[in-house]
Amino acid sequence: MIRHLYRLVPQPRLLLRLGGLNAVQAVLQGLLLGSLIPILGSLLRPEPDFAAAAPWLIAAAAGLAAHSALTVAATPVGFAASSDLAGQLRQRLIDHTATLPLGWFTPENRARLARATTADAANIGNLAVSIGGPAITATLTPLTIIGVTTAVDWRVALLFAAIMPFALLALRRAGRIASIADVELERAAADIAGRAIELGQAQPVLRAAGQGATGTVRLRAALDEHRTVYRQGLRRSTVPDLTYTAVVMAGFVAILVLSALLLLDGTLGVADVVAVLVLAVRFLEPLGNLVELIGALHAMDNAVGRVGALLATPPLPEPAEPVTTAPGTSVELAGVTFTYPGGTRPALSGVSFTCPPGSTTALIGPSGSGKTTVTRLIARFFDTGEGAIRIGGVDVRELDQRTLLDSIAVVFQDVYLFDDTIEENLRIARPGATEEELVEAARAARLDEVIDRLPEGWHTRVGEGGSRLSGGERQRVSIARAFLKRAGIVLIDEAGSALDPENERAVSQAIARLAADRTRTVLVIAHRPATLDAADHVVALDDGHVAEAGPPARLRTTGGLFARLYRQYDHARSWRLEVS
Repeated sequence: MIRHLYRLVPQPRLLLRLGGLNAVQAVLQGLLLGSLIPILGSLLRPEPDFAAAAPWLIAAAAGLAAHSALTVAATPVGFAASSDLAGQLRQRLIDHTATLPLGWFTPENRARLARATTADAANIGNLAVSIGGPAITATLTPLTIIGVTTAVDWRVALLFAAIMPFALLALRRAGRIASIADVELERAAADIAGRAIELGQAQPVLRAAGQGATGTVRLRAALDEHRTVYRQGLRRSTVPDLTYTAVVMAGFVAILVLSALLLLDGTLGVADVVAVLVLAVRFLEPLGNLVELIGALHAMDNAVGRVGALLATPPLPEPAEPVTTAPGTSVELAGVTFTYPGGTRPALSGVSFTCPPGSTTALIGPSGSGKTTVTRLIARFFDTGEGAIRIGGVDVRELDQRTLLDSIAVVFQDVYLFDDTIEENLRIARPGATEEELVEAARAARLDEVIDRLPEGWHTRVGEGGSRLSGGERQRVSIARAFLKRAGIVLIDEAGSALDPENERAVSQAIARLAADRTRTVLVIAHRPATLDAADHVVALDDGHVAEAGPPARLRTTGGLFARLYRQYDHARSWRLEVS
C-alpha cells in the first residue's frame, strides 16, 4: 500500500518527513519503556539505590521532553502533509484528465473522476496522516520493546518475537475481509449517490407521479442494499477480529506464565518481572490497536487503487513529431471503420466522403446510423479503427491536440454551460475577445434577443449547466461561441426536435449564417428541411454505411433514403407548426 501511495505522489517530501518523525517517536517510546528496567531494578531493591537510578531518570526525562517536542513538531507537519497529499493527487488527476480522449468522458467515468478528485483524494490525504502515525507506532514500538527486553532475559524477548507473526497472520486475514467489505460498501454508496442525484434532477417527474417525497424504487432499493452490505460486512468481520484479539490475549497469558516460572526458579527478580509485565502491556497494546486501524488502512488502499486506476487510463496517443501549424479547412473521411470501446458491432463501416473548404455538408440518417460518431471522430473523441480522417490533408492523429481543437468549433446537441454569466460562457471560446466581437457573435447567433430580455443582460448567471435558460437559448449560446471562436471547421449536432418554433427558427437562421460564411467548412447533423436545402452536399448514413451522397436537389428526386427522410422531416415540421 505504501509503495502504491508513493507512486501516485510526485513529491512526497512532507509525507516522508512526517513518517520520519513518527518513526523516531515510536522508537523513542520503546526506549523510554526500556528505561524502566534499570530504574525499577535500582528502586525495588530492599534498599533503594537512588544514585544508580538517577542517570536513568534524567535520561528518561530528557527522552520524554524530546518525545513531547516531536509530537508538537509533527502536528503542523501532519496538517500540511494531508493537504499537500490531497492537492498533489487532485493536480495529477486534473493534468491526466486533460490528456484523455474526449470519448472517455461517459457519465460513469465522469462520476468516477468526480469521486476521485473530491472524496478519494481527501480521504487518502486524511487517512495517510491520521492512521499513518498510529500504524508506524503499532509496528516499531513493539519491535523496539523486543530489542530492549533482551536486557532482561532472552527467552522473554524470544516469546515477544514469537507472538508477532501469529498476530500479523490473524491481522492479515481480518484485513482481507475488511478490504472486501469496503469495496462492496463503496460500490453500494456510489449507487446511492447516483440515485440521490437522480432524485434531485427528476423531481418534476417524480412529483407528477406522486413519488416526490418517497423517491424512486431504485433509490429505495439502493438504500436497502447499502444496509444489507453493511450488515454482511460486520458479520464477516466479527470472527477474524475476535480471532486476532484472542491471539493477542493468548500472547499476554503466555508472557504471564513465562514470567511467573522465571520468578519462581529465581532467574528473574521481582523488579525484572514488574518491568517485563509493563513492557508486555505496552508491547501488546499497539498490536491490539492494529485491528482497529486495519479497516481504515484497507479503505485508504482501495481509494489509492481507484485513483491509480484513473491515472492508468491510457491518454490520447500523441505523434512523435506533431503538426503544430494550422491545417486547411477541408474534411475527408477515407474508409473509416470504428467500433466503440467495449462494443462488438461497428458504429461505422468503410465510411468515405469529403467536405471541400468553405462548403456545408449535411449528415442525415435514422437514429443510430452513425451521424454523431462521425463528428466525434473528426474532433478526435476517439481514434478510428481503420481508415483515416484528414483535415486540410493532414491525418488528425498527426496533429497536435491543441492545434486540432483550435481548428474546430463544436455545437453539441446537449449544450453545457458553466454556472457563470452569459458573457463569461461566451469568452470560453476566446478569452481575449473585445466587447464588439462579443456583440457581433451574439447578434449572428440570435443570442442578442435573449440578452435584451434578461434583467441583467450580459451579466445574467445561467445556473448550473445553463439550467436558467431554455434548450433553444442554450443552443444560441453554443452557436455564438462557434461564431466567436472563428474556427475554420464547425461541427453542429442539430437538435431541432426538442425546440419550440421560435427557437427552431432562430437556431436555423444562426446555422444558416454560419454556413453562409465561406471561410468556414460546416458539417451539420441536419433534420430541418431549411438546413438541408441550404447544404452544398448531403451524406446519408444508414447502419454505419454511406447509403447515398450528393447535392440535396438531386437526391430528393432519386427516391432513396434522403428523399424518404426529407419527406418525414418536412411532415414533422408542418405538424409542429399546426400544433403550435
